[in-house]
Amino acid sequence: VDLVNPFIGTQDEGNTYPGAAMPFGMVQFSPDNGHNVGYDHTRESIRGFSLVHLSGVGCSLGGALPMLPTTGDVTSTDNSTYALKYSHDHEDASAGQYSVDLQAPAGTITAELTATPRTAVARYTFPETDKATVLINTGQALNTVVSSSVTVVDRRTVDAQVTTKGFCQDTPEVTFHTRTVFDRDVEAAGTWSGDTVTSQSSTQGGGRRGAWVQFDTTDGDRTVEAQTSLSYVDAAGATANLLAEASTHDQALALAKSAWEQRLESIRIESGDATQSRIFYSSLYRSFLAPNIGSDVDGRYTGWDQKIHTEDDPDFTYYQNFSLWDTYRTQEQLVALLDPATAADQALSLVRQGQQSGWLPRWGFATVETNVMTGDPGTAWLVSAWSQGLLAGHEEETYQLLLANADGVPPTDSFANGRAGNVEYIRDGYVPQDPSTRKGPGDYDLDHGGSATLEYALSDAALSTMARALGHTEDADRLAARGTSYRNIFDPATGNFRARDRSGAFYGSSDPAQARGFHEAAASQYTWLVQQNPYDLMDLLGGREETVSRLDHFFAFPEVASDPSGTARSRWVTGTYDYYGFDTYNPNNEPDLHAPYMYLWAGQPWKTSDVIRAARTLFTDGPTGVTGNDDLGTMSAWYVLASIGLYPSVPGQDLWSISTPAFDKVTISRPDAKPLVLEAPGLSDSARYIQGVEMDGQAWDTGYVEDATLDDVSRVEFEVGETASTWATGEGAAPAPMIGANSVQQRLSVSAVPKNLWTSPGDTLTVEATVIAQGAGTVTGTLDAAIDGLSVDPGQVGWSIDSDGLNGQHTA
Repeated sequence: VDLVNPFIGTQDEGNTYPGAAMPFGMVQFSPDNGHNVGYDHTRESIRGFSLVHLSGVGCSLGGALPMLPTTGDVTSTDNSTYALKYSHDHEDASAGQYSVDLQAPAGTITAELTATPRTAVARYTFPETDKATVLINTGQALNTVVSSSVTVVDRRTVDAQVTTKGFCQDTPEVTFHTRTVFDRDVEAAGTWSGDTVTSQSSTQGGGRRGAWVQFDTTDGDRTVEAQTSLSYVDAAGATANLLAEASTHDQALALAKSAWEQRLESIRIESGDATQSRIFYSSLYRSFLAPNIGSDVDGRYTGWDQKIHTEDDPDFTYYQNFSLWDTYRTQEQLVALLDPATAADQALSLVRQGQQSGWLPRWGFATVETNVMTGDPGTAWLVSAWSQGLLAGHEEETYQLLLANADGVPPTDSFANGRAGNVEYIRDGYVPQDPSTRKGPGDYDLDHGGSATLEYALSDAALSTMARALGHTEDADRLAARGTSYRNIFDPATGNFRARDRSGAFYGSSDPAQARGFHEAAASQYTWLVQQNPYDLMDLLGGREETVSRLDHFFAFPEVASDPSGTARSRWVTGTYDYYGFDTYNPNNEPDLHAPYMYLWAGQPWKTSDVIRAARTLFTDGPTGVTGNDDLGTMSAWYVLASIGLYPSVPGQDLWSISTPAFDKVTISRPDAKPLVLEAPGLSDSARYIQGVEMDGQAWDTGYVEDATLDDVSRVEFEVGETASTWATGEGAAPAPMIGANSVQQRLSVSAVPKNLWTSPGDTLTVEATVIAQGAGTVTGTLDAAIDGLSVDPGQVGWSIDSDGLNGQHTA
């Protein structure tokens, strides 16, 4: 825990928080200093310490119940005006602990924060004063407070309830229930409403509201301890959580340190570089901050139907806060590797959210969907969990939830956007770019038709593997065919993916750096989002040689090999929110995080080592040390995985791409398997290329390993050298396609037929039809009966494909 620096990422929109939390804890007790997500290292005053923060989010979220120790009478009800100055010279944080000196009117107040799983624990050391004051603010948070109430119950207890909006836009409401207990009697107390401060014991409604309590510290005892519990269920839950986790500050701190030490010991590295050790363990720490406990100590939780639920399993813990568009790529897999029991509870929690709300979540905050981001990340996330064996006993119910999501669209009375472009995607083979049809608050797939098509196709391909394993063969064939839909937005004239409008015409600029219709990235970065079949992607791009050329340009090779840090900072995308206008790698955002590993399929895996070496230099031991928003541990998990030499390059499949680790020795403790040691004797900045790999003494020639195989391995040894080698360049060195032979996607280009060609009933229309097929066979389909809104008799179409193993386009 001494190697964790929680201040990493607190500047330049990493949007991390430095406060105290337990691993996956319900409470994140952290300072708010005016930044929209809580804390910015460049700011100079603190407005309060609040209960809820999510690491690395991109919009205002959380900040419920900010509490601030101060001195004197309460004269303002706006937290920006009673904020207190502080200095980084008198501020400290580590895993599970935060402290700071605040400059109050009567002198310095030292605030020390720690946490239990469901409570925040504070110790305030005041100057000698008869007006040592604690403000409990219910009416202000990081996002909009709809209403709140607060009651001074007795001389030691304050209860509160806060209802806020969700995340990024006008999303459904979330309610927090809290109870605060002080370790000594208050001398005076009251509440405020609007601009009016009173001695009344309670207040409720909209606008600014809160409570104040005062203590006398002139008697020699200058400390006040306060413990605040949180529940998403009800006031009784907050009370029970406080009783179950009642602690002094020192007791809670000891438990928090112990819990974090146990978590961080799941990976031990051997490194002589203290800075790199701090970067690594700080990244591992952030990877364990979310999803968060959502159930109370009695097992009750508020489901996505807004009803109270419990599970039959008394050992089950319910989790919430799933940033799925981000975490399906890295963080889910890391947690599953290191703590499969917790990962299993998190997976079942996500299933329950989908079942209770009637639709699969996309980005869930607490008890509601937010509609943030696009595509179908929940499917990729849950299929990964299924492939890891985390949904044992729940496979079929999970599959039925995913299938309904994959085949449908939420009803109009549902807040969820879901697969908003599914009707067109299933009918036409792509999601059209048509922002005019957006449904309501949140991100909408038809605003980003190009990337939504790629994301749908990846999730369909992943789901097809689950369908086949569970015996749903027809579903599997159908989903695998849809998994090739990326081909329908590939423009052979430009060699790039491009969004299409409803007529089928390609949308916008032909320049992949400028092309719109892709969410938070240009087509340049989304080019590589075809993990379900990189071989087919290479065919589309013009073959393996052309693919390598494209990758080299994308990563600025060979400059990145000779000057990793300089190239990463000058040639790659550098701004957190620089999404568009670039044709190089963006290490700050999720769509191309896996792209360095595409060199494996292209036959030059040694280049992956150079690229990830450069990307790791972007992580530093300072406030600006996270690339982009950390997105609930996604970027941090990327760093951890890229540093240990194992990366989940294919979502939905339980396998790891192999690359050069960053340390001489890495020991991974896996609760469900033997410890795994990865060693790279002689590793150095120059000796970084894999010459060979041995697993338990046996040569390993492929650039990937399935987790089921890795479970039986105790030692992986890397032979490294100063030059590239032929390791993992032979036939079969890269993973096979996720969607295998006989996957077919039909695309009938009929939407461009002018209406004036239709003159009378019985006219014959000849259309060009394209079928993308893998393997030999006969394919038949039905021409859609609705073309441009006209009534047309359906017609049978068919193809005979006689080239065994063929992987390409055919026109009939």
